[in-house]
Amino acid sequence: MAAAERGWCLYELFRFLYSLFFPGLMVCGTLSVCLLIVLWGIRLLLRQKKKLASTSKTGKSQMVIAFFHPYCNAGGGGERVLWCALRALQKKYPEAVYVVYTGDADVSGQQILDGAFRRFNIRLTHPVKFLFLRKRYLVEASLYPHFTLLGQSLGSIFLGWEALMQCVPDIYIDSMGYAFTLPLFKYLGGCRVGSYVHYPTISTDMLSVVKNQHVGFNNAAFITRNPFLSQVKLIYYHLFACVYGLVGSCSDVVMVNSSWTLNHILSLWKAGDRTHVVYPPCDVQTFLDIPLQDKKTTSGHMLVSIGQFRPEKNHPLQIRAFAKLLSKKEAASLLPLKLVLIGGCRNQDDELRVNQLRRLSEDLGVHKDVEFKINIPFDELKNYLSEATIGLHTMWNEHFGIGIVECMAAGTIVLAHNSGGPKLDIVVPHEGACTGFLADGEEGYAETMAQILSMSADKRLHIRNSARASVSRFSDQEFEVTSVRI
Repeated sequence: MAAAERGWCLYELFRFLYSLFFPGLMVCGTLSVCLLIVLWGIRLLLRQKKKLASTSKTGKSQMVIAFFHPYCNAGGGGERVLWCALRALQKKYPEAVYVVYTGDADVSGQQILDGAFRRFNIRLTHPVKFLFLRKRYLVEASLYPHFTLLGQSLGSIFLGWEALMQCVPDIYIDSMGYAFTLPLFKYLGGCRVGSYVHYPTISTDMLSVVKNQHVGFNNAAFITRNPFLSQVKLIYYHLFACVYGLVGSCSDVVMVNSSWTLNHILSLWKAGDRTHVVYPPCDVQTFLDIPLQDKKTTSGHMLVSIGQFRPEKNHPLQIRAFAKLLSKKEAASLLPLKLVLIGGCRNQDDELRVNQLRRLSEDLGVHKDVEFKINIPFDELKNYLSEATIGLHTMWNEHFGIGIVECMAAGTIVLAHNSGGPKLDIVVPHEGACTGFLADGEEGYAETMAQILSMSADKRLHIRNSARASVSRFSDQEFEVTSVRI
């Protein structure tokens, strides 16, 4: 009797659970089927759109290669990679159609091409079609004061969707680091997808900053002071890193710009057989044309910095270190010094940072010795490097540093941060000889600047010669050969 009662109870329990969960399971199953049908329909639609896009006026099928670069009119190293990649592909596949998805809707395509020539001395031999995206604001960091990485990544999906609706290419290349667009183009667009990774959206270094409760440009002080908030952010970062790894692993070909980036991408994307180091192209030859001579003049020494005015570039450290240098006793015996900060401004946030840097130089009493050069043409940049004694770079864990290579090729002695790509790939001994210097912190930079400026002209010349001899591996020609081969 007891066994029968237990059987009846189990039966009733099963009926209860069935009545409780079955309708929900049916609804979920129905919704899943509907979603699959919708996605299948969208893919069929996009395939038809792709077929039309790749058919020329003569009816001949053409390969369409598209680059996703929402800020292609900016003047940074990432944009130089874009134009060099387009030039290399056009040389090898002149019959293909080339598309650039960009959010620079305030300028024309011709103005963008003219800007690439003015800033980088690069002119393309074949036409490029620019497709202008209206929703670029969705990837602006200012739109997401909290959960910025997640907000920008989700925003990039919507921006990618806008791009996909305009053109479905055969080959899609994310050249700016928006990995969350890769599944969209691969699984819905049916494209082959590739990535050129300048900097991982999240890295183990960022996780360690949060874990150790260190203040940084991406880790506010109020979070570091609160153990609970630090733990919540660490969990958020770990979850984001997992999703970032999944979307990145969709890439058929992955190119990274340095050994530092390679280590992080291998750890996150798990795509070792598809991942290759391709150093970004640097206009080495143009700067090698600058004659080597001691750059000390009767007017003093010039120190230059090259880099977009973004928070991670840490321009305040340059100004503070420069002020500390001027306060040192050793500086009294030196000729007058001038710091020139050269960089690109992409938007109002960057312009605001420049104004803040101006105020900082005023507060430190060095504003008369600090100049700012914004979005200057290539020839003017070259002139500054030809006159500068020291090239400053202060970003922590810089992924590569095209500006550093340009300084070395121009014969300017580099002083970069002791981390990332500069430490692992660029400012390394060449045939046993010194090619530049690394430092960390205001005092370290100030002391090293004083050391360089106190050297004899012959010693500086020896370092500059060694630096120049080491930069051929970063040339445009090397990039073209390596990238197209992959």
